[in-house]
Amino acid sequence: MIRLWVLLFVLLMACERGSSQQQSTASVPTDSSKVYRFGEASRDGIGKIYRGREIAQVMGHLGAAWLERPEREQEERTDLLLKALNLKPTDVVADIGAGTGFFSFQMAPEVPKGKVLAVDIQPEMITYLNEGKAKRNITNVTPILGTESDPKLPANSIDLAIMIDAYHEFSYPREMTAHIASALKPGGRIVLVEYRAEDPSVPIKPLHKLSVAQATKEMKAAGLRLLKTDNRLPQQHIMFFGK
Repeated sequence: MIRLWVLLFVLLMACERGSSQQQSTASVPTDSSKVYRFGEASRDGIGKIYRGREIAQVMGHLGAAWLERPEREQEERTDLLLKALNLKPTDVVADIGAGTGFFSFQMAPEVPKGKVLAVDIQPEMITYLNEGKAKRNITNVTPILGTESDPKLPANSIDLAIMIDAYHEFSYPREMTAHIASALKPGGRIVLVEYRAEDPSVPIKPLHKLSVAQATKEMKAAGLRLLKTDNRLPQQHIMFFGK
């Protein structure tokens, strides 16, 4: 009888491990060779291909001045973007690839009972974020140092994740998207803001643009679907995705 219970226990544990491994594999693949292709890098890319798209080179912290340029708000109409998000006062928002916090600090007053998690992978940007937070005396922005494959967000913790001209530079887009999706609360949204690849008149290098079709294909790989697009910005798509 004892042997039978031992056998049943072993079988149960094996099933649980198998189920856990399947769930983990479905959300965050561990073998990059099955997700990405590699080739010679183009001038503005890194030679890593995801779903037919070469990943663009990252604009590092040395480009901080460009992120804070005085004309940015008028060029990109971030005021219209803020309206499009329709944030609630209690929302917890993750700004992935927050950089200097240009948009994080614009969102903060919209969520007075919530908070903005400003995620970046560069320690220098985290320094900029902390300095900006102190300068503006803002208490509901929390800088988070993530990694290239993990934004370090707790599961079921955010109402919205936004990536502004950042997703196309992610070195591990599949892993990042899976982690972000797992951080969404029920009904949570992922928002991609990207220069329109469909419009040749948009004066941005091709690898730093993204089409709705390409974004939809990549989000679908992480179990996400396109909810809607918003075209109120002069040069960028606002693309909303959900589970």
